[in-house]
Amino acid sequence: MASSSINYNEFINPNLNGLEQSDTLAINERSKQLIAKGKTVYRFGLGQSPFPVPNCVVEALRQNAAQKDYLPVKGLLQLREAVAEFHRKKDGIAATADNVIIGPGSKELVFLLQLVFKSEIIIVSPCWVSYIPQAKIIGKKISIIRSTYEDYWQITPKLFRDFLKKRTKKNALALMILNYPGNPDGGSISEEYLKEIAALAKENNIYILSDEIYGQMHHTGNHISIAKYYPEGTIISSGLSKWCGAGGWRLGTFTFPKNLNWILEKMAIVASETYTSVSSPIQYAAIQAFKGGTEIEEYLWHSRKILSKIGNECAEKLNDAGIRTHAPVGGFYLFLDFSNFTDKIHSKGIKTSKELCNTILNDTGVAILQGSSFNCKEDLFTARIAYIDFDGARVLAAAKTFPIHEPLPASFTKTYCSKVLEGIDQLIKWFN
Repeated sequence: MASSSINYNEFINPNLNGLEQSDTLAINERSKQLIAKGKTVYRFGLGQSPFPVPNCVVEALRQNAAQKDYLPVKGLLQLREAVAEFHRKKDGIAATADNVIIGPGSKELVFLLQLVFKSEIIIVSPCWVSYIPQAKIIGKKISIIRSTYEDYWQITPKLFRDFLKKRTKKNALALMILNYPGNPDGGSISEEYLKEIAALAKENNIYILSDEIYGQMHHTGNHISIAKYYPEGTIISSGLSKWCGAGGWRLGTFTFPKNLNWILEKMAIVASETYTSVSSPIQYAAIQAFKGGTEIEEYLWHSRKILSKIGNECAEKLNDAGIRTHAPVGGFYLFLDFSNFTDKIHSKGIKTSKELCNTILNDTGVAILQGSSFNCKEDLFTARIAYIDFDGARVLAAAKTFPIHEPLPASFTKTYCSKVLEGIDQLIKWFN
């Protein structure tokens, strides 16, 4: 049979229809291509920590480079003990090594959880780009709770109650994914709201995957896990990619309550038939990261100060120009609302947030990611900006020359993060 007569789509999983490469990775590749052609690009698209991996963790990797044996599917015992102690200390929960699984990035663990846990998946929109595509690949029932600018782009007790009232199967077991400090919004959830949301979830038979990958990047160091108020029903997701600057190392962690270990065990079975185990040298090095210590705590405090300062300056400039955004609470993102410019955007023949961001990139070199990538409606003109286009090692070294518990000087961002401010100015200029 001639190959030209074969419809290859017939042999592809239909759940993949309409899915494309992750938008965060796609915009990173496009930015690199434009830079290679000599264009100035303000790389606000990819959410990768700008800071180097702490020296003590790098040294631990160097010392363990010769580790070559396959490790247990759930992860190296010493590492799982360190992760459990990390969450006992940071989050005040009764974690143990038996309740921890290590995976090749938290993204893979989220996928495995959705694969093995047969239930409805509840997503709060806007959400991280991969939650919904993963659910679609697996063929899950997906329910969306839509937040707004007025909700600070996060779930509120009111939104949750309204959603619960509309459920057809009132007490059906389900899994809700929360992410805070949030990607794409840089916001978080107050302790008061966490208590109410936890009580509602418990009352309605809903487990929570609390994606706290940015937890240690809460700008004041005051992150609170919802597991504190719903310990028996919350799985905590963490890893090395954000707070330890080691995205490319691909190491994520899930910490379960004891009564949900039946899910962990099934995830481990699937892991044993797919990736086997995470890289041995990286697991040994990660022990140092999760054990922490003075060097890592200082690293975190300086990183938080930098991100808070530049993030708040960007938010102030944007709001002054009529581009609505909330000041960041954690992480390194702002979620921009261009609704004040809807008529002007339409006058340029632009109808979707993707068209808007493509036009801005072509016209200004400012690479931002359309709100539709985060499950916002296409005709709602929103976008995420990752305000981290600076030399993280240089900026971190400069921050360390100032007292750790004192604010950075007013001139700091102009001196060390000038490209970020320049990119914000270019964006504002395009709209005004």
